[in-house]
Amino acid sequence: MTAEERQHRIEEYLQQVEFASLEELAKAFQVSLSTIRRDLSLLEAAGTVKRTHGGARILAPKSDEFTFSARDTHQLAEKEAIGRACAALVQPNQSLILDAGTTVYHVARHLEEKAPQIVTNSLPVANLFASANRVELVLSGGVLYPRLGVLVGPLAVETFSKIHVDVAIMSAGGITLEGLTNSHSLLVDIQRAMIRAAAKVIMCLDHTKFGRRSLAYLCDLDPIDVVVTDSGAPQELVAALQARGVEVVMAPVVSGTQSSAAGGGPAPG
Repeated sequence: MTAEERQHRIEEYLQQVEFASLEELAKAFQVSLSTIRRDLSLLEAAGTVKRTHGGARILAPKSDEFTFSARDTHQLAEKEAIGRACAALVQPNQSLILDAGTTVYHVARHLEEKAPQIVTNSLPVANLFASANRVELVLSGGVLYPRLGVLVGPLAVETFSKIHVDVAIMSAGGITLEGLTNSHSLLVDIQRAMIRAAAKVIMCLDHTKFGRRSLAYLCDLDPIDVVVTDSGAPQELVAALQARGVEVVMAPVVSGTQSSAAGGGPAPG
């Protein structure tokens, strides 16, 4: 593969995932970090990518698949039901980690009365509580990706590596008996730090995530204490999760509500 071909494929790769770390790109294209840095410098000079701390992002994504507002239209009724059910599991004054998934945003909408301490890398969650007097909010550092509404990178990982909370409330792109996956390795890096920082881990996953594998492996089932889902989740997989020691909470979905936008399919988080 010539350098020009590799750079073209790097651009195509970034169109699929929107942002990537240097290590991820070096592994994907089986070249050294210095080679990836040179490739990214040339792509940045051409105006197609933007170098960031530890990686790069595409400047003109062709799809809105990863945009927070677009993802939040998928399985909307299920996400709201899961949000209510998960919030009911939170005790007053607990310390929480909330990740940047859209389903977790729906949990956040029902948390203010619990007066929690919240640590998050989600800009939408931070905006939600910007004027909430009863919530103590800590926003992680990191590189901001506005379309995603998420802070990523080493500074975000460091934030979650230096704290301890009662509960981490998270989402993912898919769950099988082999474990959980998500749409991007940079999200996975942060989520692993979140899991290590929490005494209890709750995953909020609508039924479309069951039996689905996303791009990047997150973890096996062992660190997961509870999965909150909706009644559309496949009973066979639910029973298998329970047999593995994972508590599964089934959230009742309000009937007569659109479950997703027209043409919408499964989306990460």
